[in-house]
Amino acid sequence: MPPTSVDHSPLPAASPPAPPARGRRANPWLTLLAVSFGLFMVQLDASVVAIANPEIGRTLEASTADLQWVTNSYLLALAASLILGGKLGDRFGRRTYYLVGVAGFTLASVAIGLAGSVEGVIGFRAVQGFFGGLLMPNTLGLLRAVFPPRRFGMAVGIWAMVSAVSTALGPIVGGLLVEHVSWESVFFINAPIGVLALLVSGAVLPQSRTAAGRQRFDVVGVVLLAAGLLCVVFGVVKGETWGWSSAGTIAAVGAGLLVLVVFGRYETRVEHPLLPMQLFRSRALTTGTVVTALNFFVLLGLIFFVMLYLQNVRGFTPVEAGVRTLPLSLASLVASPLGAALTARFGPRLSMPLGMLLQAAAAFSMLTWGTGSSYATMWPPFVALGLGVGMVLAASSDAVVGQAPVEDGGVAGGIQATALQIGGALGTSVLISLISGRVGATLTGELTAAGVPAGQAAQFHRVEDAVAMGIAPVSADMPGPLRAAVVEGSGQAFMNGVHTAVTVTGVLCLLGAALAAAGLRGTAPASSRH
Repeated sequence: MPPTSVDHSPLPAASPPAPPARGRRANPWLTLLAVSFGLFMVQLDASVVAIANPEIGRTLEASTADLQWVTNSYLLALAASLILGGKLGDRFGRRTYYLVGVAGFTLASVAIGLAGSVEGVIGFRAVQGFFGGLLMPNTLGLLRAVFPPRRFGMAVGIWAMVSAVSTALGPIVGGLLVEHVSWESVFFINAPIGVLALLVSGAVLPQSRTAAGRQRFDVVGVVLLAAGLLCVVFGVVKGETWGWSSAGTIAAVGAGLLVLVVFGRYETRVEHPLLPMQLFRSRALTTGTVVTALNFFVLLGLIFFVMLYLQNVRGFTPVEAGVRTLPLSLASLVASPLGAALTARFGPRLSMPLGMLLQAAAAFSMLTWGTGSSYATMWPPFVALGLGVGMVLAASSDAVVGQAPVEDGGVAGGIQATALQIGGALGTSVLISLISGRVGATLTGELTAAGVPAGQAAQFHRVEDAVAMGIAPVSADMPGPLRAAVVEGSGQAFMNGVHTAVTVTGVLCLLGAALAAAGLRGTAPASSRH
């Protein structure tokens, strides 16, 4: 159990608060411009890597497990460092840790492209994730420090627009680079963006920090939080391959949750905690955190299997698939400032439930998709999804960071970013698991219905994993009629899985809308806060 005594032993005093900014450093809109570069770089990177993974596997002769760790090492390091990054920024300077994050992320990106081995890629991806954890929360912490409450909602709307658009553009940019340059260019592209971010940020960002005085840094809290988040995220990302009811998954997630409970208990008993638990007394902040996780559960989960559908079932190239998701990007471009304006006028109690309802509509409309659906059935869900995600991101940022005290702006940004990453990891893992389960239950029947002889159809259970990725398990030596039947049956089994996944997603969105409506009742709009 954590000790009940408080350690009052002295440490060197923290730096005094920075003097008031003057000139260009006093312009909050220039601060927003500067942090947008770093935000764009991180969010773009998060979605382009999935496009590069197949080519990384071929070039570096990597196994499927290796490719999973290309993603997982980044996710684990990022999740473990986000709240720490926000706390360091609040305590020692948000500008300083934002710049450190940008520089480290940029250098790690270049190192990944030069690594030459899958082990090097995995290692530098973890380094990249750590510096992303320093960068991300301080973007919102800086905005919280420089924007007055009445304008913070609009600033967050633009922040959310940059985040949503860069995430949605990832498949297009990644596809172009992988097809016409190389997989390394997916990481090298961060170099010019990072250098530009450093130049602009160094010129315009003001320093801001909390006047902390003589405080002992909460090292025990850092260790407990990192260990708990690592276990939870590790269990989540491995749940798909291990099985959600497997001993390994249950042990990892259970151990992580137990450590996080100990962390929460410990944080209430130290004088200067890493994460002030009283922040969660705000119903708006707590609701916003949960809905943030659900928002990216939906976005990243749906995008993942939509790209499988477009490329593996419909046969589009990565670029062609990315272009077809452009309505999602364009809708996000509109939705984020619209959501910010609604949030500023009415508070998140209107825009957050509305955004979740739009996402529910997007999910349920995907029930009409089949193996040969026209594009006319595809773009309306993309528009609804983009509108919903953008509105919720703007509203949840206001609910989480806007409701926290200015001195805890970085920590609040870390809370939101952690929820975002965990939600995204859960979305990808859970929805693919749902698709896999449904494919396993229906594949034999669908193959038989398509004309595959019953004896042969039963043997295809060995390739269920490929079918769950939208890949028809055919070979060149198959007779034409059998090949056509296998393609038809496996495609239908995949769509059965998709329909199950979107049904569950739609129900979760409806629950999220209800939670937001109830949890944000009475939350004041930003324009009325003082």
